[in-house]
Amino acid sequence: MTPDLPPVITVDGASGTGKGVVSQRVARQLGWRLLDSGALYRVLALAAQKHGVSLENEEALRVLAEHLDVQFVAEDLSATAHIWLEGQDVTHTIRTEKMGNAASKVGTLSAVRTALLSRQRAFREWPGLVADGRDMGTIIFSDADIKIFLTASAEERARRRHIQLKEKGIDVSLGDLVEELRERDRRDQERTVAPLKPAHDAVCVDTDRLTIEQVVQRILEIASERGHKGTV
Repeated sequence: MTPDLPPVITVDGASGTGKGVVSQRVARQLGWRLLDSGALYRVLALAAQKHGVSLENEEALRVLAEHLDVQFVAEDLSATAHIWLEGQDVTHTIRTEKMGNAASKVGTLSAVRTALLSRQRAFREWPGLVADGRDMGTIIFSDADIKIFLTASAEERARRRHIQLKEKGIDVSLGDLVEELRERDRRDQERTVAPLKPAHDAVCVDTDRLTIEQVVQRILEIASERGHKGTV
């Protein structure tokens, strides 16, 4: 931890490991702020679609990222933020598989990642921050107090996603989901800038046989052991 800066817990991991909901619950329990960094890339991908910008055009995407009109709006620190792009609530729009895959492609571009760097670090405010993403512990908050890296097999992540989609009335092949996740993993792990990997001092948690609540409790135990008991 850097002296005089708010504490940070980073929660990194591949798509479908549960880091989003885990981070939200940890932030609520601690009374800390939340950064869903993946949402920024999804919002950028949506903005590119809206403005007719190709996902291959790195320079145009960089400019779009630097001027991205995005807001995270919550009634209080413990509430889940709604995400607004150019005055429109896109909280649910950005959560489609299409936007997820587009965000993964955008995230491989170094100019884009650089453009969003300072914006992500600006979320570091008192009483503390829980930051969810893929390079939170390795790049964005490399001095974080606690670094968590969640893992799960592609098959288990696809199974979870399949259940979520079926509950929404969306029919999709389980096999296709497995292949999409493996392809997304490959892109994230092999990109030249900020590849997906655990920080050298991260605590790795295999979530294959754990419930969301068990993962949350594990992180809260680690936080408590290091002197962070939260504000709620």
